[in-house]
Amino acid sequence: MSGGTILLLVIAGTVAYLIIMYNQFVSLRAGIDAAWSDIDIQLKRRYDLIPALVDTLKGYKAYEGETLEKVIKARQVGLSAANMDEKAVASNMLSGALGKIFALSEAYPDLKADGSFLHLQNELSHLEETIQNARRYYNAIVRDFNAKCESFPDLLIAQKFHFNPREYFQLDTAEAAKIKTMPKINL
Repeated sequence: MSGGTILLLVIAGTVAYLIIMYNQFVSLRAGIDAAWSDIDIQLKRRYDLIPALVDTLKGYKAYEGETLEKVIKARQVGLSAANMDEKAVASNMLSGALGKIFALSEAYPDLKADGSFLHLQNELSHLEETIQNARRYYNAIVRDFNAKCESFPDLLIAQKFHFNPREYFQLDTAEAAKIKTMPKINL
């Protein structure tokens, strides 16, 4: 083999490697976008169930009005959220408010026994699990993408073609503390 042929093979191999790296970035970016879309769909489904939950709770005059207002506000914030960060904050806010409603329902036997409320509670619980799974999947793809953006020699392609690291979708520390804290129930 001549020197020219070897050089041509090295150049062809390098170009092929760069094309493969670029395509991996594109694939991961598409996976992140698809995973976020899945989260967004689940969040919309959850927001769509809130009016039915509010209507069910309005029938119980003694029920905590402040908690109900927080749920309504969280839904409105979520529906008006324009980007991923705003949607994450709204989702965390709604999760906390819903957690309080379900915890407070223990103090109201009539509400706890209401078939509509129980159905909505089950639907929302299922959606919460689905959202958590979608968050985990999204964060796993973001982790892979971010690692690729920071690994040599991949980072050269990432910088050249503006593949920037993405943010994880996680609970805000303050919101996480609110969710973990059990609300006080006044009987």
